[in-house]
Amino acid sequence: MERPRVGIVGASGYSGMVATRLLLSHPHVELAFCTSDKWTGDRVGARVGMPDSSHLAFVANGRAVEVSEGCRVVFLATSAEVSLELAPKLRARGVSVIDLSGAFRLRDVGAYPKWYGFEHHATEHLAGAHYGMPELFGPPPSEGLVANPGCYPTATVLALAPLLRAGLIEPTGLIVDAKSGVTGAGRQSKEAYSFTEVADDFRAYKLLSHQHTPEIAQACSVSSLTFTAHLLPVRRGILATCYAKPRANKEQLVAALRAAYERAPFVEIAPPEEVTLASVVGTNMCRIGVAANDDVVLIVSAIDNLVKGAAGQAVQNMNLMLGYDERIALSGLSRSTP
Repeated sequence: MERPRVGIVGASGYSGMVATRLLLSHPHVELAFCTSDKWTGDRVGARVGMPDSSHLAFVANGRAVEVSEGCRVVFLATSAEVSLELAPKLRARGVSVIDLSGAFRLRDVGAYPKWYGFEHHATEHLAGAHYGMPELFGPPPSEGLVANPGCYPTATVLALAPLLRAGLIEPTGLIVDAKSGVTGAGRQSKEAYSFTEVADDFRAYKLLSHQHTPEIAQACSVSSLTFTAHLLPVRRGILATCYAKPRANKEQLVAALRAAYERAPFVEIAPPEEVTLASVVGTNMCRIGVAANDDVVLIVSAIDNLVKGAAGQAVQNMNLMLGYDERIALSGLSRSTP
């Protein structure tokens, strides 16, 4: 049987490269095209360090719509502004889209100027976009537009939402203190992300203005929260520590998380001290742990920002869209430690 054809726009960014590797190893889909302006004409397999018997070559970003002909799904590993332009064009051709940017994550069209710096002009697609966190929002439809969640929201919402839904923590006064490796900023040449600037340092950024703040609040169904992002001097991984007021004891909190993720192959509940970057980097796993006393609940969550926080979750969504087991091409990924 002919395999569904898929493509990636923006395949030379960090998330795009991870998605490329995952799709090249996927047994049930054919990677039909990858776009990159800086690598146009280069062999895809050689650039991403994967065998590719098809000898697929990168094509220019400007050809994305043209080369999508015959594709079932196209991944957009692009900026929000680029995704906003491309997604409607691809959908008009009957191509399903999994967008790794924030262009279609927020339901409130009026929030985009404040948090993303542009007016949203594709409101019909915004209204129909599926928020692609399968563990909490169900599988995406078999065709359409999937707004792949952000990396910080993935770590945070998986930790908080089941407890909020169960009424086990207070929905007000939530604080999220999250740290990410440098790849979370994308493949940039800015001085602030150079080795000399990042190594042996640790800093907060986008204070009270991070674009993932409204996404987290929306996905958790709360009116507001305090979210602070920090830049770690490591390549990959996110560790989020979430603070809340308790309405239940630790045993009830842990039980609620276990029940919520009983059938979720990529979420693992663990002792909080064992929720580490090393335990998840390289995998599509999210590890969550809880500590609590009478005054405060701490929920600690860790993911790989490029896998579960981006490309891995996107492939997980594609698997579900196409009717495959969500674990295909993802379950064999290895952690960085035993």
